[in-house]
Amino acid sequence: MVDVMENTTAPTPGSGLRERKKLETRHALALAAMRLAVERGLENVRVEDITDSLNVSRRTFTNYFSSKEEAIASLNADRAAGAADALAGRPAGEPLADALAEVFAAQHEEATRVDPERIGGVRLMMTSPALQGEYLKTQVEAEQPLAKVIAARIGADPSRDLYPHVAAAAVTAAVRAATGHWMSTDRAGSLPDLIRQAVRQVVATPPDQKGQPR
Repeated sequence: MVDVMENTTAPTPGSGLRERKKLETRHALALAAMRLAVERGLENVRVEDITDSLNVSRRTFTNYFSSKEEAIASLNADRAAGAADALAGRPAGEPLADALAEVFAAQHEEATRVDPERIGGVRLMMTSPALQGEYLKTQVEAEQPLAKVIAARIGADPSRDLYPHVAAAAVTAAVRAATGHWMSTDRAGSLPDLIRQAVRQVVATPPDQKGQPR
């Protein structure tokens, strides 16, 4: 997320390029951390290993992350943060359960490719005790913006109505459960299909504004 600055003047030429470069550096550090953790085991990776692999300084790393665990978990955070924007872009008349199912299925489509590094990264995120706390934190942080979009789609007030927050929490948990099940069954079946199934199972029909089921 780009911070909103107090300065209201127009951005200077090149500021967009600088921001893109920062995002690219952050993403490259996260990918390098994940790749090395998959190859060596998380406990055998130092921050210096990550920075050396990209020929950047330790200070560059600490400009973006406080730990290797946070760097790896940021890959999930970036994906989770995009869910709210993706949901906002779904057709207005689409049932909420279908819209959410398609948003999260699309986000995990790439994980079905036979790519040892990608699969290893998913497994690492789901099973490493050192990473699970950071992973869960990224999911919780994604729930608030997702709840706001859910509220907008059903005409609810996110500051007053419970349903959008329950739905957002249930969906993120369902996606996590579906992914864990997919990994534990040796990637049997389609992960996007499992996610669609899981999301539809937990997203109830939204109540109307009197609190009654629609």
